[in-house]
Amino acid sequence: MKKLIFICLAIVTVLSSCSDNTTINQNEAGKVITNYLERNPEYKTTSFKFGELKFNSNKEREELNSYKNLAQEGYVDMILVSQKKQFLSSDSSYVYQVKLTDKAQEFVLKIENDKANVKAVNYVLSDKPVNFEQVNSKTSKVTVTLKKENTPFGPFQKDKNEFSDYITKTYKLKLDKEEGWKVDN
Repeated sequence: MKKLIFICLAIVTVLSSCSDNTTINQNEAGKVITNYLERNPEYKTTSFKFGELKFNSNKEREELNSYKNLAQEGYVDMILVSQKKQFLSSDSSYVYQVKLTDKAQEFVLKIENDKANVKAVNYVLSDKPVNFEQVNSKTSKVTVTLKKENTPFGPFQKDKNEFSDYITKTYKLKLDKEEGWKVDN
């Protein structure tokens, strides 16, 4: 009888030590997503014009102010090339030479002639809890809330007046024998 109890205890101990970690909880899922977003950030891009640009003060005043703000923050250099003031009119035109600086480099993804593809919005994991559903022992679906953080180039995006400060995104997690839980692309 003692032998049988000893064998049963030995089997239970061996089975519990050999079991792989196939379950995941909310905190672990949040850590997996956070690590993934550090390596693969979520962002929204926009087109940014530079070079010689003409601004008509009434029509393009907001855009000119956005360029001037970038210049004040050190992301672009702006040199006034020419200015035409209309007598007794508020509709004047200005021509500026706009050049990207080294400080803008972290936001620039691609440059073609007089346009650059830049990051306008970065999405970061919000403090809201992570929702997940374990589909089976090796896969899970995780839905997270990503809050929107505008970059200095945010004013140049086409949809400036979006009605939400966040997005929700669902990631598929897969259990890897060597690496543990990771995002499956």
